[in-house]
Amino acid sequence: MSKLVYITNVSLDGYIEDAHGNFDWTDPSDEYFAFITDLVRSAGTYLYGRRLYETMAVWETDPALAAQSEPTRDFAQIWMDAEKIVYSKTLETATTRRTRIERNFDPDAVRQLKASARKDLAVGGPDLAAQALSAGLVDEYHLFLVPIIVGAGKQALPDGVRLELELVAEHRFEGGMVYLRYRISS
Repeated sequence: MSKLVYITNVSLDGYIEDAHGNFDWTDPSDEYFAFITDLVRSAGTYLYGRRLYETMAVWETDPALAAQSEPTRDFAQIWMDAEKIVYSKTLETATTRRTRIERNFDPDAVRQLKASARKDLAVGGPDLAAQALSAGLVDEYHLFLVPIIVGAGKQALPDGVRLELELVAEHRFEGGMVYLRYRISS
């Protein structure tokens, strides 16, 4: 059975973007790109909300972005090769290959996908992740903790969910970012 992992950048006070919708404070280094590329190699399918999908689609639609460095080229190729499922009531068509749109998040369908997938699944976007967390579908949490306090914005983790977690890996980056990998405690 494949795992469903939640991967996100998060401020010290728990936000993925500030009150104005900005996340420029997550500006990644080549070291970060190499690290996250190795991390997402195990994911064969990405589950996205519309906003995160539109943000990530540039890895396929803007060749100049991928051409910035070897780590960004590698990341872009892995992203393009993966399946993408976008949960959106408003998105009419996908702008990338290997992408399908679902109108509603169905926990049972995701359970079936986890059971049949040969590679792990990654969920992105806090609203979609909140639905997966609430349904008990997320197996691991991969948090990139950015050394900034933004004061308000979009929360990385939802209110009302309580889980006991076990720290299984950590990594420090130059500049103070810290990667923390948790799994559900047995």
